[in-house]
Amino acid sequence: MSKIRSSSDVSWFEQIPKVELHLHLEGAIPHDVLWELLQKYGGDPAIPTKDALAARFAYRDFSHFLDMWTWKNGFLRQYEDFEFIAAAVAKDLAGQNIRYVEAFFLPSDFLPAGLEPEPLTEAIRSGLRRVPEVEVTLVADLVRDYGPDTAQRTLPCLSEVQSLGVVGIGIGGSEHKFPPEPLAPVYQQARNLGFQTSAHAEEAAGPESIWGAIRSLAVDRLGHATRAVKDPNPVAHLAKKRIPLELCVLSNVRTGVVPDVARHPARLYYEAGIPLSINTDDPKMFGTSLADEYGTLHRYLGFSRQDIQSLVEQGIETSWLPEARKGELLAQFRVEFAVLGQSAV
Repeated sequence: MSKIRSSSDVSWFEQIPKVELHLHLEGAIPHDVLWELLQKYGGDPAIPTKDALAARFAYRDFSHFLDMWTWKNGFLRQYEDFEFIAAAVAKDLAGQNIRYVEAFFLPSDFLPAGLEPEPLTEAIRSGLRRVPEVEVTLVADLVRDYGPDTAQRTLPCLSEVQSLGVVGIGIGGSEHKFPPEPLAPVYQQARNLGFQTSAHAEEAAGPESIWGAIRSLAVDRLGHATRAVKDPNPVAHLAKKRIPLELCVLSNVRTGVVPDVARHPARLYYEAGIPLSINTDDPKMFGTSLADEYGTLHRYLGFSRQDIQSLVEQGIETSWLPEARKGELLAQFRVEFAVLGQSAV
């Protein structure tokens, strides 16, 4: 495999314009911002310092990661907290030269705390508006653990705030415990309301998860898809039907879903012709950035600069932006790539 040979190579990954289609807002909270929230609500005796907070985000397995996700979200208790984190996340994204993002948020997660989807979405949008340098649309993660009834009740609320840039729905959560099929009526209702659709699949379950998302949910895109390589049929189907994948390479390694980067199927999917985007998933919980993702693909999976530009462009093409806006971004990005240069490293 080729390797990153100089600081200028690393700088290239940082400087290029980027898009991200699989980012969880709650997993992208900068640590200093999360630390402020901990202090606001009395802290945690097990985390006396910011350094201890960073050390908390190491995972034994996928289930342990979900436990940490729940713990962290316990410090989001008021609408103003969401405005606060949204602005901080957007500022961080803009600092990475990420221009367009489709960010998951979890309205169902905060219903027990008395936070309703409509004002929660309004709070997030208010925070995002503070950082005009990055364009962020929202995707509601309906969380499969809560079941189809909760998802069905949440959809009309989301329909009320579509004008705030809510463009789609998805399902994350305990994929290994809750298969996608029971949510088929929810996905049909979402399409009727004008939402695009995605689903986490093959992150913590086998090929049956990806087939369920395709056949029962009829998704527009799939997130993760780490195990399709074990069965050539899903790979061939995804390529033939041009179903885009939202890949999160370092996330999959951090949670132990994939044992190491060299064994991630991203290269196989790319060569098979499946439309791809590269994403960070929960960057502050995994200690990663989008530049890290691209550098990792180059170093361990043989992606050249030209390949990386192709992946960025595929991210634009498989986004849920209007076609005219996609064309504008593609033209703008190609000019910037030409200035930066994309010869092989």
